[in-house]
Amino acid sequence: MEPLTSRVPMMVIEGNHEIEPQAEGETFASYKARFAVPSQECNSNSSFYYSFNASGIHFIMLGAYVDYNKTGMQYAWLKQDLANVDREVTPWLVAAWHSPWYNSYSSHYQEFECMRQEMEELLYGFGVDIVFSGHVHAYERMNRVYKYSLDPCGPVYITVGDGGNIEEIDTDFADDPGKCPGPSDNQPEYGGVCHINFTSGPAKGNFCWDKQPEWSAFRESSFGHGILEVLNSTNALWTWHRNQDAYTDNAVGDQIYIVRQPEICHFKKRNQTINSPLSSINANCNTHAYCMYFLCGETNFNLVKGILVLLLFSMMHII
Repeated sequence: MEPLTSRVPMMVIEGNHEIEPQAEGETFASYKARFAVPSQECNSNSSFYYSFNASGIHFIMLGAYVDYNKTGMQYAWLKQDLANVDREVTPWLVAAWHSPWYNSYSSHYQEFECMRQEMEELLYGFGVDIVFSGHVHAYERMNRVYKYSLDPCGPVYITVGDGGNIEEIDTDFADDPGKCPGPSDNQPEYGGVCHINFTSGPAKGNFCWDKQPEWSAFRESSFGHGILEVLNSTNALWTWHRNQDAYTDNAVGDQIYIVRQPEICHFKKRNQTINSPLSSINANCNTHAYCMYFLCGETNFNLVKGILVLLLFSMMHII
């Protein structure tokens, strides 16, 4: 990593392996000592959550291993930070934290359901476009989703926990026969346990699906990395590469256009209340494609170059 990280600016966020309990109950000592993040610049009082702008993107880095409850300081900071975003200046809103909310692998399945229940509505209300996470040692991309239902205005959640590790890659899916975790499995290092059975859809009443969930668009147990190319104010290209693709010319593991629709998805703006999107949006679409790809806009937009966002056990290169 050093040849890359010594040349490319890097932003980090803590994961479970950075807890590192030490004497007198101290945790995250190495993380706090080694990494400088723009906490003060974004009015955060902690290096565990902060935000920054890069060209036309506002990045929000959240802490899954500190208090994320609605009554806590991180939530209050997040609410204010989102309210301060000017979508005319930074039309793209991208969030990242270590542990995924949407995950169909057996490993870490619903592990951070408590965090989702606390924060998802806030992120959705302000129109977060993309969410990146790691933790699960594999790759998975979701359809646009909100509260486990397909939603054309929900974020695109992407798990890129496949940057390489000593614990081997995750291969079991929770919908595989006999692989659905039990109630005592997947206990988080921080926060409570909020495992739930689904209340609607094909998996209603069950803890796990019996097939790949409809909100899971693509998943593969391979090591790799992803590249996000922001083309303009409404269009971005996400490409995921397997490590083994390096030996094949122009090989791509997964690729999609992610398109913002501000004219349809009316989200909260500065000092405005939330306007819920019309329930009739794309009602005539009978495939999942509408969740990911729409007609491209023509707005000129600078590419975001030279920022490496590192989620522990993942690698995402934004050019």
